[in-house]
Amino acid sequence: MKPVILVTRKLPDAVEERLRRDYDPILNPDDVLYSSDEIIELSRGAGAILPCHTERFTAEVIARLPDSVRAIANFSVGYDHVDTAAAGERGLIVTNTPEVLSDATAELTMMLMLGAARRASEGERLVRTREWKDWSPSFMVGTQVTGKRLGILGFGRVGRVVAERARGFDMEIHYNDVKRMPTELEKGAIYHKTPGELMPHCDFLTLHCVSSPETTKLLNADLISLLPDGAVVVNASRGVVIDDDALIAALKSGKLTAAGLDVYNGEPDIHPGYRQLSNVFLMPHIGSATKETRVAMGFRALDNLDAIFAGEEPRDRVA
Repeated sequence: MKPVILVTRKLPDAVEERLRRDYDPILNPDDVLYSSDEIIELSRGAGAILPCHTERFTAEVIARLPDSVRAIANFSVGYDHVDTAAAGERGLIVTNTPEVLSDATAELTMMLMLGAARRASEGERLVRTREWKDWSPSFMVGTQVTGKRLGILGFGRVGRVVAERARGFDMEIHYNDVKRMPTELEKGAIYHKTPGELMPHCDFLTLHCVSSPETTKLLNADLISLLPDGAVVVNASRGVVIDDDALIAALKSGKLTAAGLDVYNGEPDIHPGYRQLSNVFLMPHIGSATKETRVAMGFRALDNLDAIFAGEEPRDRVA
């Protein structure tokens, strides 16, 4: 008898085909966003749940899950939507899908950087609304990326791929992480011991931090004040790492030229101030949204489930 798996969102066809082959899945063909009560009810008799970051597994939700549930195999690299301490106390295995998102997220980071620097949102809107009238030397002047200094806050997998892509623009790479990386991973990037020491060297700043109490509102007014005037900020990691009020104030005052954002506090109900600014390039949390990456994420989650139901330790266990 195949294990029953509750799948909370619509997954790529190839992933669902593998689910049907190896498991007895409860699928979500209409891609409805389930409430916590619905997840608890639907998971009755299920051996595991395969959710996304859109579902929150608080301590209260975990306590109410049926006894049959052995694991939460996330379709995401982030797992801050799961109370891992509560899961551990309950004996639930929690996994994520690291590594396979790095290239796609780095691509999106470069798009945010270029889109913010070259005023892509404004330009696209001018063309669509027929407000584009003519050309002049002062029309739509943006910030050049080539040859500038790029500061990377968080030099993990994604941060290092971003550095590699940025080298194609002849950017000088600076970074901060909890510790200095080996020389072979730095590839000439310049290490700074603290975020504060990094800031003055950032014509562009990209954030690649995990969500944690230490990183919550990490980019605040104090850090922003240390950036060069006219810097550009990009975030494709987690919304919580930015103090929205501080970033919006800096964008309004001209301290920062622009920002490119793919993630937000309280998404999709983002701070309304962002929508009112023309110098913010906004994307709807699509860092991993390529066909190749989404299939790879699903297969990684299923690899973890295969190990769990074979009585083996899953590769990507986080609790």
